Amino acid sequence: MTRFPDPTRPLRIGTRGSALALAQAYETRDRLMACHGLSEDAFRIVVIKTTGDRVLDRPLSEIGGKGLFTREIEEAMASGEIDIAVHSMKDMPTQQPDGLVIDCFLPREDVRDAFIAPDHPSIDSLPRGAVVGSSSLRRRAQLLHRRPDLTLVEFRGNVQTRLQKLQDGVAVATFLAMAGLSRLGLAQIVRSPVEPSQMLPAVAQGAIGVERRLDDEMAASLLAPINDRPTELRVRAERAFLARLDGSCQTPIAALAELTRDGLKLRGEILRPDGTEVHAASRQGSTSDGAAMGDDLARELLSRAGPGFLAGV
Repeated sequence: MTRFPDPTRPLRIGTRGSALALAQAYETRDRLMACHGLSEDAFRIVVIKTTGDRVLDRPLSEIGGKGLFTREIEEAMASGEIDIAVHSMKDMPTQQPDGLVIDCFLPREDVRDAFIAPDHPSIDSLPRGAVVGSSSLRRRAQLLHRRPDLTLVEFRGNVQTRLQKLQDGVAVATFLAMAGLSRLGLAQIVRSPVEPSQMLPAVAQGAIGVERRLDDEMAASLLAPINDRPTELRVRAERAFLARLDGSCQTPIAALAELTRDGLKLRGEILRPDGTEVHAASRQGSTSDGAAMGDDLARELLSRAGPGFLAGV
């Protein structure tokens, strides 16, 4: 069993304060407890409010991109206020600050988007001109590509807030991640899961990553046994694709890596925000080549799209 240098000081786990973020932090804690034979009092959950949690009246694309949900947490880790941090990997920038690393991933949940609509069973059943709420540029672009007749409105907030907006008539439908709803025990509200063939998910959707200080050998030894290697292989391929595209919350980008009998298959796409132009391709290769496949796939799509495609976003 791995022991702390000082058994009187619990391992401090940093997280956002939403119900989903806390569920992910508790899952990480529980896996560490089970793996190392530790009790709950060996850990302390530390809630850190991020800019993305505080600013809810504007689209994410207007206020700074993916770092909105991680900056304050990473600052707390760098200053020694927390020991590890639990993140939704789809919120993570492709580059970590100097001295921090993510090398532990929990088993990935359902990667699909969830279609939520009280009165409509599927996207295709929505009437012409129906109002759909979403804060995701990717989902908005994919939906407009498929259904350009729909009206899209901004839809931010936690799960309960978005469901209330549906009840209040702000929109007739919205989308959430199946993974988050499953972790919250709310899968029953899903009208229908959206298959990746219809809407390719966000990079690393459904994956949880645990960040630590690079020089923290104790944290490294605690986390290594709970790392899920298949999830790591998939996420690293997808994030290599994102890194080459320099993707952020301001760019409609989707990707999904899946393990196959022969190795790894990676699909990716880039879109214009209004859905009028989509470029998609795939790669198949060895699991050890995932990062190279992601980089190469991104280069192909950039070549197809031409200069300025992403800059125009």
